[in-house]
Amino acid sequence: MDRSSAPKSDWTGRGPRRLLFALLAAGVVACSGTVAPGAASSEAGIEAVSTAWKHAYNAGDFHAVTELYADDAVLSAPGVPVVMGKAAIGGYFSKLGPVFAHAGLTVMDAPLGRAGTSGDLGFQWKRYRILDKSGAVVDAGKLLTLFRRSGARWLIIGDTWNSDGAPPR
Repeated sequence: MDRSSAPKSDWTGRGPRRLLFALLAAGVVACSGTVAPGAASSEAGIEAVSTAWKHAYNAGDFHAVTELYADDAVLSAPGVPVVMGKAAIGGYFSKLGPVFAHAGLTVMDAPLGRAGTSGDLGFQWKRYRILDKSGAVVDAGKLLTLFRRSGARWLIIGDTWNSDGAPPR
């Protein structure tokens, strides 16, 4: 078959060029920074969970902290083995939290950027600071929290953080 008689959908015709152009245009639109409908409310939902975590933790309400995690959540805290499942995470916080509170420490955080979502999954990068009673920073670092939407609610499914300080020797 010579080129002049090839069907337009053949790779030698204009059909593939139009398809390629359409795919490139779609890619440009997808990367243009426009926010998908509902993304702002998803980001706000994720931020609300983050704020609730911080307030409950600083208030010593470790049951409320635990309720922000999904049943199959994973916690990867520095210096300890991975903690798997909501019940085990509750145990972790019920042991660590009172020690933290008794020392008069509080957690503060600040975003490293906007929360991100894709369907029913989301993530959030933050910087954290741990302050003592006088307001002095005793530790600082970064954290990554993964979320899954369950109905109208966002739950934590993965949680990890690490210090910017040098590890103890």
